[in-house]
Amino acid sequence: MPDLRITIESADVVQYAAAPLLAFKVRIANQPSEEIIHTVALRAQIQIEVTRRKYDSNEQARLKDLFGQPDRWGQTLRNMLWTHASVVVPRFTETVLADILVPCTFDFNVAATKYFHGVTSGDLPLCFQFSGTVFYQGQDRTLQVAPISWDQEAKYRLPVKVWKDLIDVFYPNSAWLSLQRDTFEKLYQYKVREGIPTWEEALERALNALPEMVRS
Repeated sequence: MPDLRITIESADVVQYAAAPLLAFKVRIANQPSEEIIHTVALRAQIQIEVTRRKYDSNEQARLKDLFGQPDRWGQTLRNMLWTHASVVVPRFTETVLADILVPCTFDFNVAATKYFHGVTSGDLPLCFQFSGTVFYQGQDRTLQVAPISWDQEAKYRLPVKVWKDLIDVFYPNSAWLSLQRDTFEKLYQYKVREGIPTWEEALERALNALPEMVRS
């Protein structure tokens, strides 16, 4: 019966991907070391353990939209589900290194994006909770199947710099914002009416006009 030990060794930006991807290097070790593992179908639920780090005053201000006022964080800070990912690991004995590819988004309607953007330095505490199936060679050399224990998990602290490097590669000097259609139409009509050439200028003009509108 395989006795798997799963750890996360590193995380890197996947270069030249069609969409933003992070590759987490997963080390899978098995005992007994001579046992042949034919395949591991590995699934991971990735949670952000937001209570496992400290936040400076700047980060607290940037995270108000997500957690509210800092004096309430004792009630509002809870682990957040980030995403699910999976990988099929090929035949190995003793140990193997595999990539878990995690698609990322810069959509600010997504709580994880707000959190990653709000943290400015240090690292992002993650917990990988594993499940899946292992196919291995039994003592009689027949193919055996066993589930991966439900209590398999691995902690990893993702450097904030890795996330920011990913965003800089796919969204250089820009951010992605999704609007409801009626709000978009109002902004679009304002842009057309005023003859404004770019969306950035349209938003800047609208924002700059706010104080005057409030005074009136």
